[in-house]
Amino acid sequence: MGRTGVVLAVAVALLANGCSADGDASPTPNSTFTDTAGQMLPDPAATVLDPGKAAALEAVLARVISDPTTESGSRGVTAAVVTDKWIWSGAAGKDAAGIALTPQTSMGVASITKTFVASEVMLLAQAKKLDLDAPLSKYVKHKLTANNATVRQHLGMRSGVPNYRADDYAKLDVAIKAAPGKHWTPEQALSYDTAEPTKPDVAYDYSNPSYVLLGMLIEKVTGEPLATVLNRDLAKRAGLERAAFQDGQKPAAPVAEDRNPVCGKAVDGYTPCRAIASLSAANAGLAADAPTVARWGYELYGNRVVPAELVKQMTTGDGEYGLGTMLFSEIYGIGTAYGHRGEMPDYSSLLVTVPSRKVSVAVLLADGNKRPEGVVTELITALQPLLGS
Repeated sequence: MGRTGVVLAVAVALLANGCSADGDASPTPNSTFTDTAGQMLPDPAATVLDPGKAAALEAVLARVISDPTTESGSRGVTAAVVTDKWIWSGAAGKDAAGIALTPQTSMGVASITKTFVASEVMLLAQAKKLDLDAPLSKYVKHKLTANNATVRQHLGMRSGVPNYRADDYAKLDVAIKAAPGKHWTPEQALSYDTAEPTKPDVAYDYSNPSYVLLGMLIEKVTGEPLATVLNRDLAKRAGLERAAFQDGQKPAAPVAEDRNPVCGKAVDGYTPCRAIASLSAANAGLAADAPTVARWGYELYGNRVVPAELVKQMTTGDGEYGLGTMLFSEIYGIGTAYGHRGEMPDYSSLLVTVPSRKVSVAVLLADGNKRPEGVVTELITALQPLLGS
């Protein structure tokens, strides 16, 4: 379901203290979450995996950069694993500018952002600030909400709101190339979506505009900028120090450089540039490093930042998508897996979490249009003997 347009390839996923609600409607702290759908995972480990045992994981990264021309190959890769017994992160190769990557190198992780947006919407629903089964048009007035698809249907890509068309991407390319440092509003981004919505409750159909609308919903309900809300309610709660919700925040150095032809050569502190970061803020604006992404998967799908009964809804669906979550079923061979994929012109990313094995894996490739699934598969094969029974 990838898209060929350079700009919104940033937004496509191929196959982010108390809640911002005010008063006594704030969600309960982690320690008092009612666990009705699954056990809360124990604290993630602080112990780094012994280098001797980590050799098999490092070898996977070496293979990735040994032949960058393959689907799972890349000029550069970072990866991380979080478990309840040990943590590991590694890096190999270089970014598009030829700079060596480190495990702490931030990249744009595109549609992994949707896991944060969906989580925030679920928390706001729990706090009685919105109704998941009410039409999104109750909160956000826009031509794309006029079909009265519910908030839940937008979360699950069943809203009837189509993705941007190829012609839409092309026109966006032109506009961004003219002003790569411009801040875009959600309304400006959605003005380029020319497809007409259909009736809601349709079959799964990937839609970035749905998540732009959900970002507008969060800002409308909370009265605060999206980055402020996601950082306070989710990133801080999960202990994520290097998650940057662009363009409300800039990613912390080091940041992998790319060569996005639409953004040009200008470096403005955002990845790939402010125009793309802002127009896709709610559907693909997150920049982070691999340890941050892996930690987020462990915290989210381990029922540690969102109540278990809400996570159960996020991870339930009749196909490949739940609510802001890709459902990987048993394809990685060690248990039911959840997460999300992300794709940008110069980055490909994948988060895979297997709660039953208390493990979360993140892979970030410094290349676009790649298949990080193969890298994750190899890493999981290599780490299985280290997980124990």
